[in-house]
Amino acid sequence: MLTATIDQLRTVAAAADDASGYFPAMYSRVTSRVEQASARMEPSQAASMERFARTFAAWYLEPISGRRPMPGCWQAAADVAGDADLLIAQQLLLGINAHVNHDLPQVVVELADATGNLTALRPGFDSINDLLAETYPALVRDVGRVAWWMAALSARDNGRAFNFSLHRARDIAWMNAERLYALPPDQRPAAAAQLDDAVSVLAYLVTRPPWPVSWAVPVLGRLESSTPGDVTAALLGPLG
Repeated sequence: MLTATIDQLRTVAAAADDASGYFPAMYSRVTSRVEQASARMEPSQAASMERFARTFAAWYLEPISGRRPMPGCWQAAADVAGDADLLIAQQLLLGINAHVNHDLPQVVVELADATGNLTALRPGFDSINDLLAETYPALVRDVGRVAWWMAALSARDNGRAFNFSLHRARDIAWMNAERLYALPPDQRPAAAAQLDDAVSVLAYLVTRPPWPVSWAVPVLGRLESSTPGDVTAALLGPLG
Protein backbone atom coordinates (compact mmCIF):
# COMPACT_ATOMS: atom_id res chain seq x y z
CA MET A 1 0.00 0.00 0.00
CA LEU A 2 1.05 3.57 -0.68
CA THR A 3 -1.19 5.22 1.90
CA ALA A 4 1.69 6.54 4.01
CA THR A 5 3.40 8.06 0.95
CA ILE A 6 0.17 9.69 -0.22
CA ASP A 7 -0.40 11.12 3.26
CA GLN A 8 3.13 12.54 3.34
CA LEU A 9 2.62 14.26 0.00
CA ARG A 10 -0.76 15.65 1.08
CA THR A 11 0.78 16.95 4.31
CA VAL A 12 3.58 18.74 2.45
CA ALA A 13 1.07 20.27 0.03
CA ALA A 14 -1.34 21.42 2.74
CA ALA A 15 1.44 22.95 4.84
CA ALA A 16 2.70 25.18 2.02
CA ASP A 17 1.67 28.82 1.85
CA ASP A 18 3.09 29.37 -1.62
CA ALA A 19 3.44 27.50 -4.91
CA SER A 20 5.66 24.86 -3.33
CA GLY A 21 2.43 23.07 -2.48
CA TYR A 22 1.38 22.63 -6.10
CA PHE A 23 3.69 19.78 -7.09
CA PRO A 24 3.12 17.58 -4.00
CA ALA A 25 -0.62 18.11 -4.38
CA MET A 26 -0.47 16.88 -7.97
CA TYR A 27 1.95 14.12 -7.00
CA SER A 28 -0.39 12.83 -4.30
CA ARG A 29 -3.10 12.41 -6.96
CA VAL A 30 -0.76 10.46 -9.23
CA THR A 31 0.45 8.26 -6.36
CA SER A 32 -3.16 7.56 -5.40
CA ARG A 33 -3.74 6.44 -8.98
CA VAL A 34 -0.72 4.13 -8.72
CA GLU A 35 -2.15 2.61 -5.54
CA GLN A 36 -5.48 1.99 -7.26
CA ALA A 37 -3.74 0.39 -10.24
CA SER A 38 -1.56 -1.85 -8.06
CA ALA A 39 -4.67 -3.15 -6.26
CA ARG A 40 -5.71 -4.77 -9.56
CA MET A 41 -2.36 -6.48 -10.14
CA GLU A 42 -0.93 -9.81 -9.14
CA PRO A 43 0.77 -9.56 -5.71
CA SER A 44 4.31 -9.70 -7.10
CA GLN A 45 3.57 -7.05 -9.73
CA ALA A 46 1.82 -4.86 -7.17
CA ALA A 47 4.78 -5.10 -4.79
CA SER A 48 7.18 -4.11 -7.56
CA MET A 49 5.03 -1.17 -8.64
CA GLU A 50 4.62 0.10 -5.09
CA ARG A 51 8.35 -0.26 -4.37
CA PHE A 52 9.08 1.81 -7.46
CA ALA A 53 6.53 4.46 -6.44
CA ARG A 54 7.82 4.69 -2.84
CA THR A 55 11.43 4.96 -3.97
CA PHE A 56 10.51 7.58 -6.54
CA ALA A 57 8.57 9.65 -3.99
CA ALA A 58 11.47 9.45 -1.53
CA TRP A 59 13.67 11.30 -4.00
CA TYR A 60 11.27 14.23 -3.62
CA LEU A 61 10.29 13.91 0.05
CA GLU A 62 13.72 13.31 1.56
CA PRO A 63 15.48 16.45 0.23
CA ILE A 64 12.64 18.76 1.29
CA SER A 65 12.69 17.24 4.78
CA GLY A 66 16.48 17.57 5.08
CA ARG A 67 17.17 13.84 5.00
CA ARG A 68 19.02 14.10 1.68
CA PRO A 69 20.95 17.00 0.11
CA MET A 70 18.79 19.31 -1.96
CA PRO A 71 19.68 19.00 -5.68
CA GLY A 72 20.19 22.24 -7.56
CA CYS A 73 17.18 21.62 -9.80
CA TRP A 74 14.87 21.27 -6.79
CA GLN A 75 16.44 24.33 -5.18
CA ALA A 76 15.69 26.24 -8.38
CA ALA A 77 12.01 25.34 -7.96
CA ALA A 78 12.02 26.27 -4.27
CA ASP A 79 13.66 29.63 -4.97
CA VAL A 80 10.73 30.82 -7.11
CA ALA A 81 7.85 29.22 -5.17
CA GLY A 82 6.89 32.67 -3.92
CA ASP A 83 7.06 34.34 -7.33
CA ALA A 84 3.50 35.44 -8.08
CA ASP A 85 4.46 36.32 -11.65
CA LEU A 86 4.89 32.66 -12.60
CA LEU A 87 1.92 30.70 -13.91
CA ILE A 88 0.54 27.66 -12.14
CA ALA A 89 1.72 25.61 -15.13
CA GLN A 90 5.25 26.95 -14.77
CA GLN A 91 5.36 26.03 -11.09
CA LEU A 92 4.14 22.52 -11.87
CA LEU A 93 6.63 22.15 -14.72
CA LEU A 94 9.48 23.04 -12.38
CA GLY A 95 8.54 20.09 -10.19
CA ILE A 96 7.95 17.73 -13.09
CA ASN A 97 11.26 18.79 -14.65
CA ALA A 98 13.23 18.03 -11.48
CA HIS A 99 11.42 14.80 -10.64
CA VAL A 100 11.31 13.24 -14.11
CA ASN A 101 14.53 14.56 -15.63
CA HIS A 102 16.73 14.41 -12.52
CA ASP A 103 15.23 12.01 -9.98
CA LEU A 104 13.72 9.33 -12.19
CA PRO A 105 16.96 8.13 -13.86
CA GLN A 106 18.59 7.81 -10.44
CA VAL A 107 15.62 5.96 -9.01
CA VAL A 108 16.00 3.41 -11.80
CA VAL A 109 19.71 3.05 -11.05
CA GLU A 110 19.06 2.68 -7.32
CA LEU A 111 16.51 -0.09 -7.91
CA ALA A 112 18.64 -1.74 -10.59
CA ASP A 113 21.58 -1.87 -8.19
CA ALA A 114 19.33 -3.59 -5.65
CA THR A 115 17.89 -6.13 -8.09
CA GLY A 116 20.76 -6.50 -10.54
CA ASN A 117 18.36 -6.22 -13.47
CA LEU A 118 17.88 -2.87 -15.20
CA THR A 119 15.70 -4.19 -18.02
CA ALA A 120 13.16 -5.71 -15.63
CA LEU A 121 12.38 -2.23 -14.30
CA ARG A 122 11.16 -0.88 -17.64
CA PRO A 123 7.50 -2.00 -17.30
CA GLY A 124 7.13 -0.31 -13.91
CA PHE A 125 8.96 2.74 -15.19
CA ASP A 126 6.55 3.05 -18.12
CA SER A 127 3.49 2.38 -15.97
CA ILE A 128 4.26 5.17 -13.51
CA ASN A 129 4.56 7.66 -16.35
CA ASP A 130 1.45 6.35 -18.08
CA LEU A 131 -0.53 6.87 -14.88
CA LEU A 132 0.66 10.48 -14.76
CA ALA A 133 -0.68 10.98 -18.27
CA GLU A 134 -3.96 9.29 -17.32
CA THR A 135 -4.35 11.51 -14.25
CA TYR A 136 -3.71 14.68 -16.27
CA PRO A 137 -7.29 15.25 -17.58
CA ALA A 138 -8.79 15.15 -14.08
CA LEU A 139 -6.05 17.42 -12.77
CA VAL A 140 -6.61 19.96 -15.52
CA ARG A 141 -10.35 19.85 -14.92
CA ASP A 142 -9.86 20.67 -11.24
CA VAL A 143 -7.19 23.31 -11.89
CA GLY A 144 -9.54 24.83 -14.46
CA ARG A 145 -11.52 26.20 -11.52
CA VAL A 146 -8.61 28.52 -10.70
CA ALA A 147 -6.99 28.81 -14.15
CA TRP A 148 -9.63 28.43 -16.82
CA TRP A 149 -7.19 28.96 -19.68
CA MET A 150 -5.45 25.66 -18.81
CA ALA A 151 -8.68 23.69 -19.15
CA ALA A 152 -9.55 25.48 -22.39
CA LEU A 153 -6.10 24.82 -23.89
CA SER A 154 -6.10 21.17 -22.85
CA ALA A 155 -9.58 20.66 -24.27
CA ARG A 156 -8.43 22.13 -27.54
CA ASP A 157 -5.54 19.69 -28.05
CA ASN A 158 -6.93 16.88 -25.86
CA GLY A 159 -3.70 16.80 -23.84
CA ARG A 160 -1.59 15.76 -26.83
CA ALA A 161 1.17 18.33 -26.19
CA PHE A 162 1.49 17.29 -22.55
CA ASN A 163 1.54 13.58 -23.36
CA PHE A 164 4.11 14.06 -26.13
CA SER A 165 6.34 16.08 -23.78
CA LEU A 166 5.95 13.51 -21.01
CA HIS A 167 6.82 10.57 -23.26
CA ARG A 168 9.83 12.43 -24.61
CA ALA A 169 11.04 13.25 -21.09
CA ARG A 170 10.48 9.63 -20.07
CA ASP A 171 12.59 8.33 -22.95
CA ILE A 172 15.39 10.72 -22.06
CA ALA A 173 15.16 9.71 -18.40
CA TRP A 174 15.54 6.04 -19.34
CA MET A 175 18.55 6.81 -21.54
CA ASN A 176 20.14 8.71 -18.65
CA ALA A 177 19.42 5.77 -16.35
CA GLU A 178 21.17 3.41 -18.76
CA ARG A 179 24.13 5.77 -18.98
CA LEU A 180 24.46 6.13 -15.19
CA TYR A 181 23.99 2.41 -14.54
CA ALA A 182 26.79 1.53 -16.96
CA LEU A 183 29.28 3.73 -15.12
CA PRO A 184 31.59 2.44 -12.39
CA PRO A 185 30.23 3.48 -8.97
CA ASP A 186 33.05 5.98 -8.38
CA GLN A 187 32.13 7.87 -11.57
CA ARG A 188 28.42 8.15 -10.88
CA PRO A 189 28.51 11.14 -8.48
CA ALA A 190 30.17 13.36 -11.10
CA ALA A 191 27.70 12.22 -13.77
CA ALA A 192 24.78 12.85 -11.41
CA ALA A 193 26.10 16.34 -10.70
CA GLN A 194 26.29 17.04 -14.43
CA LEU A 195 22.71 15.84 -14.81
CA ASP A 196 21.61 18.15 -12.00
CA ASP A 197 23.32 21.07 -13.74
CA ALA A 198 21.56 20.30 -17.03
CA VAL A 199 18.14 19.98 -15.38
CA SER A 200 18.76 23.23 -13.48
CA VAL A 201 19.26 24.96 -16.83
CA LEU A 202 15.90 23.59 -17.95
CA ALA A 203 14.37 25.01 -14.76
CA TYR A 204 15.73 28.43 -15.66
CA LEU A 205 14.19 28.15 -19.12
CA VAL A 206 10.81 27.28 -17.56
CA THR A 207 10.93 30.52 -15.57
CA ARG A 208 12.30 32.58 -18.46
CA PRO A 209 10.55 31.26 -21.58
CA PRO A 210 11.31 32.78 -24.99
CA TRP A 211 8.98 35.05 -26.90
CA PRO A 212 6.04 34.74 -27.62
CA VAL A 213 5.46 32.64 -24.48
CA SER A 214 7.12 35.34 -22.37
CA TRP A 215 4.58 37.83 -23.70
CA ALA A 216 1.64 35.52 -22.95
CA VAL A 217 2.64 34.71 -19.35
CA PRO A 218 1.51 37.99 -17.73
CA VAL A 219 -1.69 37.95 -19.79
CA LEU A 220 -2.55 34.40 -18.73
CA GLY A 221 -1.54 35.19 -15.17
CA ARG A 222 -4.45 37.61 -14.92
CA LEU A 223 -6.74 34.68 -15.69
CA GLU A 224 -5.57 32.64 -12.70
CA SER A 225 -6.20 32.68 -8.97
CA SER A 226 -3.44 34.44 -7.06
CA THR A 227 -4.22 32.54 -3.83
CA PRO A 228 -1.82 29.57 -3.47
CA GLY A 229 -4.12 27.75 -1.05
CA ASP A 230 -6.93 27.74 -3.59
CA VAL A 231 -4.65 26.33 -6.26
CA THR A 232 -3.29 23.63 -3.96
CA ALA A 233 -6.82 22.66 -2.94
CA ALA A 234 -7.83 22.40 -6.61
CA LEU A 235 -4.83 20.20 -7.36
CA LEU A 236 -5.56 17.94 -4.39
CA GLY A 237 -9.10 17.49 -5.72
CA PRO A 238 -10.77 14.54 -4.00
CA LEU A 239 -7.76 14.08 -1.73
CA GLY A 240 -8.21 17.54 -0.19
